[in-house]
Amino acid sequence: MNTTTVESTSSASKPRHADPFGNLGRVRRYLAPAVVRPFSVVETVVLVLVVLAVSRWLHPEDPLLLHAGFPWLWLMPLLVGLRYGSLLGLLAGAFMLGAWALFYPGGGPFPAMYFAGGLIETILAGHFGDTWGGRAERASSLNDYLNDRLVALTNSHYLMRLSHERLEKDLLSRPTTLRDSITELRRLSVATDTALTVPSAAAEDAPLAGANGLLEFVAQACQIEVAALYPVRNGKLGAEAIARIGDAFEFDAADELVTHALNTLSVAHLKNEETVVAASQYLVCAPLVSADGELRALLVVKRMPFLSLNFDNLQLLLVLLGYYADGVEHSAFVQRILDQVPNCPYEFALDLGRLTRLQQKSGVASSLVALAFPRDEEGDSLFEHVIRRRRSLDVMWPVQTAKQSVLVNLMPATDTTGIDGYLARIEASLTAQFNTDLEHARVGVHTLHLESGEPGAALLRLLKRSGLDV
Repeated sequence: MNTTTVESTSSASKPRHADPFGNLGRVRRYLAPAVVRPFSVVETVVLVLVVLAVSRWLHPEDPLLLHAGFPWLWLMPLLVGLRYGSLLGLLAGAFMLGAWALFYPGGGPFPAMYFAGGLIETILAGHFGDTWGGRAERASSLNDYLNDRLVALTNSHYLMRLSHERLEKDLLSRPTTLRDSITELRRLSVATDTALTVPSAAAEDAPLAGANGLLEFVAQACQIEVAALYPVRNGKLGAEAIARIGDAFEFDAADELVTHALNTLSVAHLKNEETVVAASQYLVCAPLVSADGELRALLVVKRMPFLSLNFDNLQLLLVLLGYYADGVEHSAFVQRILDQVPNCPYEFALDLGRLTRLQQKSGVASSLVALAFPRDEEGDSLFEHVIRRRRSLDVMWPVQTAKQSVLVNLMPATDTTGIDGYLARIEASLTAQFNTDLEHARVGVHTLHLESGEPGAALLRLLKRSGLDV
C-alpha cells in the first residue's frame, strides 16, 4: 500500500513565539537577557570579584584605578545595572565601596566624587534596564496571547474550509458535519468524564476530561475501528490507556511508529516520505497537541478501513485532536465562567479567561463594554450597525430580549483611553449614518476593566447593570 505520512496540518500545529528583540543569537541573548534570571545574584557577585581581583593583580598600588583619569571599574556596575536592574547594580557598587575599605586602609581622604558619580551612573543605567525589561515582558505576554488567538483562528478556518469541501462528497457517509464536530468537541473539553477505562489510582490524575467521549466521536468521524488513547504526563507517555474503542491490544511504547509521532508531533503511519518505518503493529499514531505546542496524549490506531487511510481523513483526525487539546487546556477557567453565566458563548468565555490571566500575569489591561439598545425598529437598526463596526480583535456577544438588545464587547489590550476612542468612533459612525448619537438614541453604555477577580462574576455584574436577568 502506497501511503504517505501526514505532516502538520498547517502552521497552527507549530507554535509561533513572538520576539520583541528581533532575531537574536544565543550570545546576544546571554549578554542582553530579557528577564532577570534566578542565578543573576551569583553572576553579579562572581563578576565583581573577578574584575576586582584582576585589577588588584594588574595594579596593586591602585586597584580601583582612582588615578587613571577615567573610572574604568565603574563600567562593571554599569553593565550589571543594564543587565539586571538597579538593585543588583547597587550591589555591585557596594562591592566597590568594600574594595576601597579593603585595598586602601588609611589611604587618604574618601574619594566622594569618584563613588558619587559611579553610583549615580549605575542607578540611571539600572532604571533603564528595569523599565525596558518590564516593557519587554509585557510585550512578550501580549504577543503570546495574540499568537494563541491566531492559532485558534487558523484551526477554525481550516475546519470551515474542510466542511465546505466535504459537504457534497461526505454528506451521505458522514453522520455529522464538521460544524457539529466543533460543537461536540467544545462540550467534551469542558465535560467531566467519570467513566475512564483505567484503574482508580490512575484515574485520579487523568489529564483529559471526556476522553471516552472524544475517542468515540473521533472514531465515528474518521471511521476508526480499534484504537486507544494514552496520556502524556510531564513529557512521559503513559502505559495505561485512558480510553479505548474496539478490542483491547497491548501497547508498545518503543514501537517505531509511536516514536516517530512523538518526535515530529504529527500524524504518522506506515510509510513516511522522510523516514521509512520498517515494521509496526499499528496503523496510525496521532498526537494531541494544544495551541501552545504542549503534547497532551497520543492516539494509537490498531485497525481502520483501508479507504480511510487517506490524506484528508488523517488531516481531519489531527485537527480534531488539536482542537480538543486546546479546549482542555483552557477548560478549567472556561467552565467556571460558564457555571456563573450559562448562556455565555464558549469563544467569549475562553477569551475572557485568557485576558483575565494575561492581566493578572503581566498587567496588560483589557476591558468589557456593554451597549444596551431599546428593542424597537430604530434600536434594532442601530444594534446591527454597531455589530458591523466591530474591531477585528474584539470578541462580541449579542444578547436580545423582549425589551432590549445588549451588545457585550470584549476588547483585548484596551484601557480607559481605548474605550473612549471606541465609543467616539461609534458615535461618529451613528452621527454620519443616522444623524444621532448614543445619548439621543437612548443607548446605555456600561464598561468594566478586567481585574484579578473571577471573570465570571465580573461578567455577571456587567450583564445585570445592563438590565439582563441571567
